[in-house]
Amino acid sequence: MRTIKLGMRVVTALAVAALAAGALASQGAPATDAEVQIDQYAFLPPRIAVKPGTTVTWTNEDDAPHTVASSAKLFKSKALDTSDKFSFTFTTPGVYEYFCSLHPHMTGAIVVEAATGSSAAQ
Repeated sequence: MRTIKLGMRVVTALAVAALAAGALASQGAPATDAEVQIDQYAFLPPRIAVKPGTTVTWTNEDDAPHTVASSAKLFKSKALDTSDKFSFTFTTPGVYEYFCSLHPHMTGAIVVEAATGSSAAQ
């Protein structure tokens, strides 16, 4: 009889653990990092969609210096030489347009999706 009660407790504990794991998984995975390359006088990709809390890192793969400057003046890098990086963490949903202040024809956008997700950036 003790073995049956102990077995039931183990089964109950495993069931509770499985439910808790499922609940955590349904909350969504934490935001991940994203990367944008700067090459041949362009941001690649020029537009990306991310979740709130994502850190975007731009890497200059070009031979010329470039900057990453928010059109709304939320962030601005120093001049990035070859292989230099600049990162910014996006926390609020919205569209964040940016450009290279040394080469203003170079533009890009980060779309921070609302918690429900969106395919507007696609």
